[in-house]
Amino acid sequence: MTLARYGAALALLCGFGLLSPARAAECANRGQLDDAYCDANQDLVADTPAKTRDPSVIVFAYTPVEDPAVYENAFKPFTAHLAQCTGKRVVYYPVQSNSAEIEAMRSGRLTVAGFSTGPLGFAVNMAGAVPFAAKGTEKGPEGYNLIVVVKASSPYKTLADLKGKRVAHTAPSSNSGNLAPKALFPEQGLKPGEDYKVVYSGGHDKSALGVGTGDYDAAPVASDVFNRMVARGTIKGDDYRIIYTSEKFPSSGFAYAHDLKPELAEKLKQCFYDFRFPPDMVKDFEGDDRFAPITYLKDWAIVRKVAEDSGTPYNKAAYEREAAREAEAARKKAEGQAKP
Repeated sequence: MTLARYGAALALLCGFGLLSPARAAECANRGQLDDAYCDANQDLVADTPAKTRDPSVIVFAYTPVEDPAVYENAFKPFTAHLAQCTGKRVVYYPVQSNSAEIEAMRSGRLTVAGFSTGPLGFAVNMAGAVPFAAKGTEKGPEGYNLIVVVKASSPYKTLADLKGKRVAHTAPSSNSGNLAPKALFPEQGLKPGEDYKVVYSGGHDKSALGVGTGDYDAAPVASDVFNRMVARGTIKGDDYRIIYTSEKFPSSGFAYAHDLKPELAEKLKQCFYDFRFPPDMVKDFEGDDRFAPITYLKDWAIVRKVAEDSGTPYNKAAYEREAAREAEAARKKAEGQAKP
C-alpha cells in the first residue's frame, strides 16, 4: 500500500458533505443515501440525475483481494465479451480496499463494478451504485454462507469454545466477515467484542491464511471465498475444520454508476444477462454460469437487517469510520514499507 493510496482514502473522507444546502433541499426523499443522491421512487438506490455521462471506456472492478490479478484473470472472458457487446474499450481496475472501490465509484472513475455483500450497502448509499446483477445459474442468483474456520488440529468444536481466543474478522463493513457474526454469534453463546477482542485481518483470504499459519485461532469468512481458495490450491481444505455455518446470504452484487446515460445502463445490464460463463469461469466461480438479475430493495433486505441489528447501518457515520480505519491501516503499511 503506497502513501498515494493513503492519500486517496483520506480524500474520500474529506469528499463527503461538500454538497450545497440548496441542492440538498431539491430532493423530496433521500432515505439513507448521501446528500449527492436522491431516491424519489423509493427503491433505495440513487435516481438517474438530469446530467448523465456516456464514457468511451468501460472501467470494471471487482471486490478487493490480496492478489487482484486473480480476479482480473478470472474475468477476462467476460471483459472481452463486454467490450464486444458495448462497442467500447473495457479496462479492469484493480482495487486495494473496499473504501477505495467505493471512492472510485463515487468519483466517477468506475463505470460498473462487483462489490462484496456488506460493502455493497455503502456503495449504494455513499457512491450512488445501482445493483442489477449477481453471479448465479438458471435457478437465479447464488448465495454463500458465513462459516467459521479453525485449524483441523485445534480443539475448538463450537463457537462457545472461542471465548478469549484470537478471532479475526475481515473488515468493519463486511457482512460475513463482521456484521453477521456480531448479529448471529450471540445466540450461539459467543459475543464478539466481549468474549473475544475483534481484530481485523483486512480480507477473507487473509483471515483464512492467518488461521492456517496460526496467527488466528478462528475466523468468520465467506464460504465462496474459502472454497475458491481451496480449489485454487491457495490453502488445503484438510488443514481446516468448519465449526459453524449460517443460513445463506446473497453473494457479491454488480452495480453501475447512477449517472450513466440510461441507454448505456440498459446496454450494460443486457450484456451481463446475455453472457454465459466459459468452463474456466464456471470452475473459478464454483458452478455459477451466468449473471442473474437482482434488485437492492428485495435481494439485499436480509443484509440490511443484519447491518441494522449489528449496530452498523449503511449510513455516512458508519462509512466514515470504516474509511478512516482503512486510511490508518494504509498509512501504517506505507510507513512500514518506507523504512530501510
